[in-house]
Amino acid sequence: MACDCDYILPRMDDWEEHYQNCSTIWIKDHGIEAPKNSDGSLQLRNRHLSTLQRDVLYHLGLDTENYDLPAMFGDVKFVCIGGTKHRMKEFAKYIAKVLNIPDDGLPNLTKRSHRYAMYKVGPILSASHGIGIPSMTVLLQEVIKLLSYAKAKDPIIFRIGTSGGLNILPGSVVISSFGLNGTLKKSYDIPVMGKIMEIPSIFDKRLNQELLYIASEEKRFSTFSGGTLAADDFYQGQARLDGPFCNYTESDKLSFLSVLVGLGVKNIEMEATAFAALTREAGLRSADVCVTLVNRLEQDQVTPSKSVLLEWQQRPMLIIGKYISKYYETRYKL
Repeated sequence: MACDCDYILPRMDDWEEHYQNCSTIWIKDHGIEAPKNSDGSLQLRNRHLSTLQRDVLYHLGLDTENYDLPAMFGDVKFVCIGGTKHRMKEFAKYIAKVLNIPDDGLPNLTKRSHRYAMYKVGPILSASHGIGIPSMTVLLQEVIKLLSYAKAKDPIIFRIGTSGGLNILPGSVVISSFGLNGTLKKSYDIPVMGKIMEIPSIFDKRLNQELLYIASEEKRFSTFSGGTLAADDFYQGQARLDGPFCNYTESDKLSFLSVLVGLGVKNIEMEATAFAALTREAGLRSADVCVTLVNRLEQDQVTPSKSVLLEWQQRPMLIIGKYISKYYETRYKL
């Protein structure tokens, strides 16, 4: 099987040779055929979809019958998702400016659904996913189907967001190397028909190395690669002391957070395990890039001013923007 990696940056000596969705290693790691067609488009491993006359992407307000998805989205190379509609519209504006592409007023392409917001700037999609794994996975799975139906070639998907840091300065950025669930396993555990399905939550190492290299050029803040705890709750699930319920002590909290630090976890948020697992299953390269708003070993509440928080939230955008820009500078001399 020949390598089919669509390399973004030239390989450095200590980098992984392949992306994790390369056909040369997929069969070895998964024991099944790679979920990519020869042209780089995605195969959906659900035989039931072929029986549908029309597939309704309900939460996106799109379907395969009334919309020409290849014409609308076939050129998509990068997808960036994040929690809020405002943040993802700001990212769309930002990336349009970075690539010098007209934003055409940024109409919300999912306005019929009244659920999420999605914007397209040239070959980049920017979409909101709400807060937490359930909301994020609804958006993510329909975007995966959208990319497949559109026959997008070798798409790459990023999640940008905010998080609580562990033993690093607030304002630092974390590029997740793996997702850890609430029981400290590197998996996304989802009940399916009464049984727990466990899907490994590991991010693409080569993609992380490329992003970390891009981030190292930035001197205004530090960027780390490490694990991410994806909690199912903002308060007790993240060992906070300031929620409406709490039956543990501050000592218990610090002991737990120290365990996380010992496991290589750098931050805590609410989506990483599912994001890593589902994109990996789909054969998509993905990365989770989050800024930290607080050092959870010191405090629980987010106290910086609004202006500081807004500046910090732009930092993941800056890294992703530089990465996308590097790709298009190389490929299309933008």
